[in-house]
Amino acid sequence: MSADRALLDEALERGEEEGGNVEFKERLTRAVHLSDGRMESLAAQLRHRVLSGDGVATYVVGVTDDGGIAGIPPDDFSETMDVLSLLAEEAGAHIEDVETWGVGDGAERGLVGVATIREGAMLDVDDDHIVVGTAGHVDHGKSTLVGSLVTGQADNGNGSTRSFLDVQPHEVERGLSADLSYAVYGFSDDGPVHMRNPHRKSDRAQIVQEADRLVSFVDTVGHEPWLRTTIRGLVGQRLDYGLLVVAADDGPTRTTREHLGILLAMELPTVVAITKIDAVSEERAAEVEREVERLLRDVGRTPLSVERHGVEAAVEEISESVVPLFPTSAVTMDGLDDLDRLFESLPKRSAAEGDFKMYIDRTYSVTGVGAVASGTVNSGAVEAGDTLLLGPMSDGEFREVEVRSIEMHYHRVDRANAGRIVGIALKGVRESEIERGMVLLPGDAEPTAVREFEADVMVLNHPTRIQEGYEPVVHLETVSEAAVFHPDGGRLLPGDTGTTRIEFKFRSYFVEEGQRFVFREGRSKGVGTVTKVD
Repeated sequence: MSADRALLDEALERGEEEGGNVEFKERLTRAVHLSDGRMESLAAQLRHRVLSGDGVATYVVGVTDDGGIAGIPPDDFSETMDVLSLLAEEAGAHIEDVETWGVGDGAERGLVGVATIREGAMLDVDDDHIVVGTAGHVDHGKSTLVGSLVTGQADNGNGSTRSFLDVQPHEVERGLSADLSYAVYGFSDDGPVHMRNPHRKSDRAQIVQEADRLVSFVDTVGHEPWLRTTIRGLVGQRLDYGLLVVAADDGPTRTTREHLGILLAMELPTVVAITKIDAVSEERAAEVEREVERLLRDVGRTPLSVERHGVEAAVEEISESVVPLFPTSAVTMDGLDDLDRLFESLPKRSAAEGDFKMYIDRTYSVTGVGAVASGTVNSGAVEAGDTLLLGPMSDGEFREVEVRSIEMHYHRVDRANAGRIVGIALKGVRESEIERGMVLLPGDAEPTAVREFEADVMVLNHPTRIQEGYEPVVHLETVSEAAVFHPDGGRLLPGDTGTTRIEFKFRSYFVEEGQRFVFREGRSKGVGTVTKVD
């Protein structure tokens, strides 16, 4: 018996009992099980199983009434999970987790699953949830600092807490890549709510459930060759704040300057954490802080030393022009209490009114659920059961899809508002048809695919002039696409601000006036704002 199958075999061995919490179902359909009074009786049955299990029931799907392995096709399994979710909601419960196994061979191959159902409705968290994007040079301690923040644990000096943000096998199985990492912690009336073991998805879900205020981190990549990925993390997410790290044993580098430039180009209020102060003398730490202050002043920003002015001043003054500085050590935990107080107090910035919109950052497929699109909700709100438009597809059209379910940090939620990092399970599309850069919009929207647009741009760094036909990569929301520039007047010089027509080379996207973007080609880069959509 494999470890993966232990849960299934245990449930089959326990079997259905009158006073037990295990229920066998071969399949459930909307047509049969949600009509003619069946829904009420099945919901009552589910409620009985939940109460019999002290708040937890186990439903085995794809088996006969006597526990025989039957297996059902994936589409039937998905419909069964949809119906079971509705029954659970009717009974005041929710599906907490689903494990699946393939059975049979060839055309007869099907699925068997075990659904864990827990008492209580799906979580609906409030809007007091900030999203922070990290940046900084490789080995300057971004992931280690975040790992210590979300766990409350000191690092061992060799990056032990950094591993809490690395992609784990269970994330790989869900199709998540190792380029951007995510972490979460929170605050309650008793102080920080930490993860005991971030490798367990249940611990992340518990943070979402227990905390009154959430802080999510989007941890980017510090290696210079992967600047494109860092830009995607800082441009493509609905961030509230930036967290730039500078190691005290190294000081600001060219990568530090590039990452700072991206944060400021996106008009993102930013905090600088000077890390590894335990590894240097007080004099060296002070010297690096002065270097960072000079760097900030060079780009027109005002540094604010938290050691001199306090956390309260940082909360009050942080803005696009004022940048607080925090000396920290993940080994001694110096400065992390101050960061806790800062993140507990910072106001939410990115919540946007209006219709729902979410640009897709990544996709994966979950057995028995189907295609999942993840990203940060740009505006509005979405609920399970909503009809949305997905696109533009390869032909430039938008396709109607249905929201099966919503998940945030491994916890099912019934609603997601602006600023939430979520995965949305979609019905009506295959995972292979969804691409990064696509957008989800309300079902009654009338979107247009855009191949060309006009923009005001500023050239931040380029060895020569930018001429007609210049081809950088444009990073707009989660879009990363080669484009052709047609500048007014035929050219733009370094430091110039001007107008240009921009044409995506390979396909169209959903673009709106007012959106900001970054463009780069090699070490050349600039920023822009969409002014007119063709």
